[in-house]
Amino acid sequence: MTPAVGRPTGPTLSQVGRALADAAPVPYWLDRPDRPDPLPPLVGPQTADLLVIGGGYGGLWAALLAKQADPDRDVLLVDAGTCGWAASGRNGGFCAASLTHGLANGVERFPDEVGELERLGRENLDAIAATVADHDIDCDFERTGELAVAVEPYQLDGLAADAELARRYGHRVRLLDRDEVRAEVDSPTYLGGMFDADRVAMVDPAKLAWGLRRVCLDLGVRVHEHTRVTGLRADGAALRAATLGADAGDPAPGGRLGSVRARRVVLATNAFPPLLRRLRAYVVPVYDHVLMTEPLTPAQRDAIGWRNRQGLADTGNQFHYYRITTDGRILFGGYDAVYHYGNRVAPELEQRQATFTTLAEHFFTTFPQLADVRFSHRWGGVIDTCTRFCPFYGTAFDGRLAYAAGYTGLGVGATRFSARVLLDLLDGGNTPLTRLDLVRRKPLPFPPEPIRAIGINLTRRSMARADAREGRRDLWLRTLDRLGLGFDS
Repeated sequence: MTPAVGRPTGPTLSQVGRALADAAPVPYWLDRPDRPDPLPPLVGPQTADLLVIGGGYGGLWAALLAKQADPDRDVLLVDAGTCGWAASGRNGGFCAASLTHGLANGVERFPDEVGELERLGRENLDAIAATVADHDIDCDFERTGELAVAVEPYQLDGLAADAELARRYGHRVRLLDRDEVRAEVDSPTYLGGMFDADRVAMVDPAKLAWGLRRVCLDLGVRVHEHTRVTGLRADGAALRAATLGADAGDPAPGGRLGSVRARRVVLATNAFPPLLRRLRAYVVPVYDHVLMTEPLTPAQRDAIGWRNRQGLADTGNQFHYYRITTDGRILFGGYDAVYHYGNRVAPELEQRQATFTTLAEHFFTTFPQLADVRFSHRWGGVIDTCTRFCPFYGTAFDGRLAYAAGYTGLGVGATRFSARVLLDLLDGGNTPLTRLDLVRRKPLPFPPEPIRAIGINLTRRSMARADAREGRRDLWLRTLDRLGLGFDS
């Protein structure tokens, strides 16, 4: 958020401390008594036509679509935790039509096919909605749209330019002045907004993952949780994955060894250390952090409005995203994307008190009417980002393995499209999807350490400086723009 919100004057440290005092350090979406029981780990040697590694949205969609296309195909899915426990179960629940992390990014990077990508994105969101309805997935799927808000005067020109671009590609968008945007959601920080009516849905992310898992099982997909793949190698005309499994809550000493020999493999591990060495240069894991409030009282809801339940995001370089849940809580996240040296990923990095304090300060500056609200949950999660901010694709082992990565935090919807791409790649077909530049081209790689960490941290500082200087980009950011590199918060 921009300086007016980034340096709040309203909330006090004692207010912020009280609001965070009882927040549980776990993702709200996963902290449910109706969470499905874990499935047993894989033990011993197994075979399959298709092995899917990763039980987030990407892996679940790949398994589901593969089984729908060929019910006789033997599909086996494994996950190191439980399905949906990582990014798919702890994100903000914004399910967007965009396949390119926003229209402007798509125009910049894929100008010759962005119209086709926009069409495919709309079809993809419609297909997600149809799957949710056809299989009775209870995930609070609501096509509420998204409201982008300006909190600094200079951002109003950016919204106007975004609206003009969006209309050129058929988006139903509407610009709102200060009074109009505050009539939708009342914050004294809002100066204007742009509402995109039909290209974003709100969803309960964990319930969507659990619903897709249930559909996979109903279709006959074999699913093993708490099963980590430790290595991949060629095995004749197939691939062999070595696995290590452990029962939830009662791990066997040293784990339980297993293996899967599969004709084809989908790799959908995203931000986690890749099983393919070639991916290490292309994916950077960054930590995003989130707060969830307790349910608002009727008086508190009246104080802010928000009757239409849109998703919201402000428009600084370091931005916040927020939404209201079906039980009347506010999720508030983003702003402070954190990279740890050496692409480090670890459970203890999910909790960062300095970031939670910053988010709480920004929340109370955004909604001073909610001064008495407390937070019930605080958590973090790792996002897989790449230099073009949207997913990239590829194959390995002579086309027997296909992968997608680099979603940069907008994968709730795009993962289904990616699953279609990966299955086409594995079939070896020359299809309209595999001919897309989006699929054929790779992003520029990140440099090795320590240059990687230096560059990322310098970029974050420059982005914050740009927010403080009415969006003016310094020499470092302008250089990255020319090179096609960057870092998206």
